[in-house]
Amino acid sequence: MTNSGMLFPRESLSREIKELNGLWSFRADFSPNRKLGFEQAWYKQRLAETGPVLDMPVPASYNDITQDPKLRDFIGWVWYDREVVVPSRWVADKHIRVVLRVGSAHYYSVVWVNGVKVTEHNGGHLPFEAEIGEVIRAVPTTPCRITIAVNNSLSLETLPPGSIQYLNDLTRYPKGYFVQNTDFDFFNYAGVHRSVLLYTTPQAYVNDITVVTDFADSIGAITYDVVVSGSSKASLKITLTDGDGRCVATSTGPSGVIKVVDVMLWWPYLMHERPGYLYNMEVHMQVIDAGGDLLEDMYTLPVGIRTVKVTSTQFLINNKPFYFHGVNKHEDSDLRGKGFDWPLVVKDFNLMKWLGANSFRTSHYPYAEEILHMCDRHGIVVIDECPGVGIKDIRSFGNASLAHHLDVMGEMVTRDKNHPSVVMWSVANEPASEMPPAGFYFKTLIAHTKALDSTRPVTYVTNSNYARDQGAPFVDVICVNSYFSWYHDPGALEVISLQLNTQFEEWYGKYQKPIIQSEYGADVVPGLHSDPPTMFTEEYQVMVLQSYHKVFDQKRKQYVIGELIWNFADFMTAQGVTRVWGNKKGIFTRQRQPKAGAYILRERYWRIANETGILPPWTKYPCSL
Repeated sequence: MTNSGMLFPRESLSREIKELNGLWSFRADFSPNRKLGFEQAWYKQRLAETGPVLDMPVPASYNDITQDPKLRDFIGWVWYDREVVVPSRWVADKHIRVVLRVGSAHYYSVVWVNGVKVTEHNGGHLPFEAEIGEVIRAVPTTPCRITIAVNNSLSLETLPPGSIQYLNDLTRYPKGYFVQNTDFDFFNYAGVHRSVLLYTTPQAYVNDITVVTDFADSIGAITYDVVVSGSSKASLKITLTDGDGRCVATSTGPSGVIKVVDVMLWWPYLMHERPGYLYNMEVHMQVIDAGGDLLEDMYTLPVGIRTVKVTSTQFLINNKPFYFHGVNKHEDSDLRGKGFDWPLVVKDFNLMKWLGANSFRTSHYPYAEEILHMCDRHGIVVIDECPGVGIKDIRSFGNASLAHHLDVMGEMVTRDKNHPSVVMWSVANEPASEMPPAGFYFKTLIAHTKALDSTRPVTYVTNSNYARDQGAPFVDVICVNSYFSWYHDPGALEVISLQLNTQFEEWYGKYQKPIIQSEYGADVVPGLHSDPPTMFTEEYQVMVLQSYHKVFDQKRKQYVIGELIWNFADFMTAQGVTRVWGNKKGIFTRQRQPKAGAYILRERYWRIANETGILPPWTKYPCSL
């Protein structure tokens, strides 16, 4: 693993956190070249002094907050700033590191503190941070002014990729008119999407922790590695406590193996009577600095002890067959766009558990860390996907694109490697994997991911022809998207069974690897009905689901190891003649109300759970909604 850690900020006796969420000043750069903010150095003063500003909530996408259509579809640089009172003790004590962290901002970000550039970041769905203690101590009496510039423009080398197209026909378009082209089917929301905060550590501190777990009989094993920055002479004590806070094991040193007697394994939801069991591993660092002062740092990492293995026909968690009956999701909601929102997160988890879903894929980008923590605690299994969606242009398989893709996977694995809920990495969704360059591209990318983490299988999600897919030989699990009777043979429900059976036989016959149906479904306008069923009605979605399920039930006895409906909830897309206020394939509306398909899926998922799980009596016959 990389030595540059990205531990989730947690308070302890040695660490403090100051959240900066709330209202920020905001200004979009509507200048023709979108560079006026840099040309006039807006970061050198309060943003309100540069021109008109708006109140903008953080975290949130900016697109749906105002009544301005130009801002909803804006492409280019937007600017945020806020003045912050930093605790005087943080400023006065030079033994304290002060770190500014942005949970995510879409897409390219530059950050200044008091007019001094402290960091920039390429990528829209992962955290980045900078140590700012030296900057704020330079003028300790000045309020700390944080400025963040964010650009949502996408190019052939970004993830996801896109292209800017200038339309130069002055008889049809205004001068300088351009559009952002993309090959993905969700709205390109932008802004500061996750929490911004300040946190502290000592100057010598725990930078990174890696854990790998195993077990034999009733003995668990946690192989750990701790990276300390700021000192090469630190001593480390590791204390492992169980779910009741009792110490069950200790260790010393930066690496080692902790043995756990009578281990409680981490199990998925509906697979065990006590799913999502977590231990807490406290890392206590001590070091004497050059001045003779004792520096201490404490960080606690939740740890779930479990194993993951793949055979030619099965996916095994703790050596038991696991069947994915789950959903695909989006970080998407009214008003907030992709902005993180606790009420929405908790509601979604309640709905998933009501549904009987045991898993989801983070389509099509890494989700907020807080969501993965929820998955760890509730036992919801995750296929963790990077933003490699819409890779359709052959130029996006070039060296620059590959280098960025490798960087993004490095950041994602570093962030998410210790989550027991994360059981597989997905490096892309529906790329043009039939193109000749795709073979080398995905061979390199998958090998890189396995070098970062050899404990989890790696996949990507394909909708290519099985015989010409260049990357399939390198994945551990085949994930296939198909929409029979929708995008293919629309309205022809009678072809689903034959075509789906052929799909499975062809993919398994060629690659001899387990298969997940990673997407299937149909759009539904809520409340639209017809008999006989026709497209876009609730009855048609029900018929599509039931037709797929009949084949799933045949093939899951052989080599199909999962089914993930597209989609959990309706979500916003770009405007177009095929989309009426977004993608309507959700089994829930965007407001999280069930369609008829949700009840079909619920009955199915609970039936599968009762066939395959070890459930306490109170979960076997769930109440109605």
